[in-house]
Amino acid sequence: MTYRIQLFKLLTAIGDHIYRIKRAEKLSNFWKTSILLIFASAIVYGWMAYLGIGSNLLSIDATLLGAGEYGGSKIGFLAGRVLYGILFAAAVLFIPSALFYLLTEIPYQKLVIMQQVVLVVLLLERLIWIPLIVLAGLDWYVTPLSLGIIFSYLIENEWFIYFFGAITLFQGWIIWFVYRFLHALSEVRARTILLVIILLHIIGWAFAATIAVTDIYIISGWFE
Repeated sequence: MTYRIQLFKLLTAIGDHIYRIKRAEKLSNFWKTSILLIFASAIVYGWMAYLGIGSNLLSIDATLLGAGEYGGSKIGFLAGRVLYGILFAAAVLFIPSALFYLLTEIPYQKLVIMQQVVLVVLLLERLIWIPLIVLAGLDWYVTPLSLGIIFSYLIENEWFIYFFGAITLFQGWIIWFVYRFLHALSEVRARTILLVIILLHIIGWAFAATIAVTDIYIISGWFE
């Protein structure tokens, strides 16, 4: 049985497609879908950079630079975000798949299909960020869909605000989907699967918070 990857149909008929993936002996459209998703991630992050999202420090220090230097900094920022989008997509697709393969021994490509769905949801989340940031003036970590907006009133530590800001309704859906997928395709105990998923997400949220904090210093360092 050959399974042709159709991510949006998988999103709307999850149970049926997970069953078909489990039974599949061959996978069609695998690399094409992966490459298109990596390209889409680069476009999304490039678009966000073009709109100036995340470039507030560039604007603050614009007076320290000449017109040419400032223009070069903006191009460098755009290129950096595009590269980040590529690396982000590749990491989402291939790193968790390898870790889950070690745990479950589910065929690696089937795990990448799971992560393709995860990446689609993450990119949709970032598209939702755009009007919230541009029109409502909200940062990604204090959107109504995250816990960051609550913890920004309770604590002052930036790292923890970023950490809780990374915990969103989309992340909750992803945890549920990944659990359902792995539980259906493996014989590992459900509790073990859930604990590993939650642990990996905690590590991911911590990494996102660390990147958000260090990103400020990296951008600031361009002007020193």
